[in-house]
Amino acid sequence: MKVKLKKLFLKATGKVKHFKITKRCKHLWYGGKYAGFYVCPDLLDEKSIVYSFGIGEDVSFDNTVIKKHACHVFGFDPTPKSIDWIYSQKTNKKFHFYKFGISDKSGFVDFFLPKNPEYVSGSLLDTTNVDTNRKVRVVMKSLEDIMNELNHKHIDVLKMDIEGAEYDVIDNILRSKVSITQILIEFHDRFFENGALRTKQAIQKLNSHGYAIFAVSDSFEEISFIRKNAI
Repeated sequence: MKVKLKKLFLKATGKVKHFKITKRCKHLWYGGKYAGFYVCPDLLDEKSIVYSFGIGEDVSFDNTVIKKHACHVFGFDPTPKSIDWIYSQKTNKKFHFYKFGISDKSGFVDFFLPKNPEYVSGSLLDTTNVDTNRKVRVVMKSLEDIMNELNHKHIDVLKMDIEGAEYDVIDNILRSKVSITQILIEFHDRFFENGALRTKQAIQKLNSHGYAIFAVSDSFEEISFIRKNAI
């Protein structure tokens, strides 16, 4: 009920007009309630390449992709707690984990840990959820560098839950002109004073580069894009 009321409120206030679905295709929710995204399954098969940025302590999205399509999923997360958790799990042989994250450029950076030690997700940015006095040095890489390293020319699905860093990464991806069919993004506009505007501008940029929204989660945070000529 709370989700439904929030959805109605956001629509009534006009705060989510930019989340308008402009491409119709079959879409299914992959993953758990808090770590899932809508995916267009008709474009995936065993040869598909899926990148999953921001694992935390939940691989339900990744496992669903592998179960339904038998393809390889490449997961990335520089968070110490996430790395320890992944290494303690018995993951699917088609899930390949890398302990670095995605950014708009490659190199070592300060990564801020959450204020609450019980939480997992940190961030490159000084957001309301992190403690700037608790930080570690981590490796971050641009998408283009990652694809070159893994010898991939195309990504079928790119999923990003990267705690506010998505805005700079989107700009970098669009500048690099890498080949991607579906882009799934959790927007963290709640972290920023002008967050709603930043999200709206990011969506406009994706639209202008040939991506359309095909699905939106009930929370209006997980937005799924597809290349307009893909289906």
